[in-house]
Amino acid sequence: MWSVSAVILALAAFSSADSDSQRPRHDSSLEIYKRLFETKRKDQLNALKNLVELNDINQQYKIIDIMLKGLFKVLEDSRQILVAANMQPDDPFPMDDKIKEAYSHVVENTAFFGDVALRFPRIVHHYYDRNADWGGLLRWGLNFCNQTGVFTGGAHQHVLTLVKPDVPNVTLLSERGLHNTRKAARFQATSKRCTDVPFLLAAAKQTLV
Repeated sequence: MWSVSAVILALAAFSSADSDSQRPRHDSSLEIYKRLFETKRKDQLNALKNLVELNDINQQYKIIDIMLKGLFKVLEDSRQILVAANMQPDDPFPMDDKIKEAYSHVVENTAFFGDVALRFPRIVHHYYDRNADWGGLLRWGLNFCNQTGVFTGGAHQHVLTLVKPDVPNVTLLSERGLHNTRKAARFQATSKRCTDVPFLLAAAKQTLV
């Protein structure tokens, strides 16, 4: 007959083994998502490159207006889902499809906002400063992303560090960000490519899905 202490030790060993067996599944799920995230980022950056090459400031304003409204709507809807599910950013990668989708929307759209802000600071300010609710959403999104581990040590970490929503007047760029923006502006000024606006708008909107 087993003693009480033996039973406790056996249960502890079983619990530890069960916990250890689950960690690789969650870790591998996050690693799989990080690879998918890289693919999504390529799509986003390609759409943004087309927008940079569009030599029409009025069209750029219109497209970015639609993009930002859609982006923050997706961010708000996703936040509500994650909060309702009590999903914390440092929890294991979610298995539930609805929560997984909300998680990915927050990560991808927060990163995409950083891209747009870095390349079009004046246009982003034009709309961002007129929408008081966006600041709180962006702060939440950045905090969520920084704790997920998706960006840690990756090529896109700088996108989160350059966006600074808490600085007075919602400063979106650091000095490095301003440097990158000037490079993008020079690229735009020397580009001779003419991009089809309806196609570009569809590609930009697709990044929010």
